[in-house]
Amino acid sequence: MPPPIPFNRPPITGRELSFLKEAIERRELSGDGHFTKQCEAWIGERLKSGRALLTHSCTGALEMAAILADLAPGDEVIMPSFTFVSTANAVVLRGAVPVFVDIRPDTLNLDERLVEAAMTPRTKAIFVVHYGGVCAEMDVFSDIAARHRLLLVEDAAQALLATYRGRLAGTLGDVACFSFHASKNIVSGEGGALVTDRDDLAERAAVIREKGTDRARFLLGLVDKYTWTDLGSSYVPSELVAAFLYAQLEDADAITAERRAIWQHYHEAFADIEARDIGVRRPIVPAHCGHNGHLYYLLLPDRDRRDAMISSLRAQGITAPFHYVPLHSSDAGRRFSRAVGMLAHTDDVSDRLIRLPMWAGMRDEIERVVAVIHDLIR
Repeated sequence: MPPPIPFNRPPITGRELSFLKEAIERRELSGDGHFTKQCEAWIGERLKSGRALLTHSCTGALEMAAILADLAPGDEVIMPSFTFVSTANAVVLRGAVPVFVDIRPDTLNLDERLVEAAMTPRTKAIFVVHYGGVCAEMDVFSDIAARHRLLLVEDAAQALLATYRGRLAGTLGDVACFSFHASKNIVSGEGGALVTDRDDLAERAAVIREKGTDRARFLLGLVDKYTWTDLGSSYVPSELVAAFLYAQLEDADAITAERRAIWQHYHEAFADIEARDIGVRRPIVPAHCGHNGHLYYLLLPDRDRRDAMISSLRAQGITAPFHYVPLHSSDAGRRFSRAVGMLAHTDDVSDRLIRLPMWAGMRDEIERVVAVIHDLIR
């Protein structure tokens, strides 16, 4: 049997070890050192953002966003159920209620047409997820948030360098949260970032990130000592994480371009299957969106055939998992949240979606995946 094909293989650019060595030689290990500043500068300059703060995870960045939203017990936040648990957990940890709304059947993003009907006087924020590196309809969400005075948060965990109408993901709301987990395009093992253009949010975010203290102002020499001033926790990553990440960010464009090429290869290879009208569907990317090649999926006709495809691929050494179990149907989701409507598209997509192996460096593996899937569908 040929060698196995993993679902994901984190990229290595070649400078990670030298940057780690440099961080150790600098004796900067605990965070907010040279490489943290380099990473934050790269993100801020690339996104043309007022402030980028490195965090230990996207989960941490989302928790910071929930604090910035001033959520209190009983408050509500609109979000999709088709997302990772961190999006909802950040809200629940503040005592607030995730309100799940269905996704669009085309992009699998939160359906902007359903949001206002799900709102109540307790609604404080909208958490929008850019699924698979394809941006949600942010112009509509921005209008809704502005009219109802809600905080608009981009869960851009999968969307670094994706675009919406020519603007980069992470610049489309009040706050954006990125992930550099090993499963993402650009990685540091664990890691994330919070980005905002709003000065008031940036200043408070710096306090929240430093355990609720004004330590950031102390390090800048603006105060002679630092103290506890607000809610917060330890969201700062170690300098070793930042050093690894900076090596990745230096090659972010090349890695993204390679992933986009792999995505396009898959897309063209499965066009004939979709054209046969047998219930198999490829991803849909609106013309005004530029994806970042984060993932490639197929929607199979039903759950039985999706599960059979996963099993058959596994038998041939190819790992191709499904994705989220909808949060509204989980044990914690039933306890802590509420759903608006039947969420039919969310349930349908969860039953039928299969993600294909996708990582920078794939070569012959792409053709093998394509060939096996064609054979299985035939």
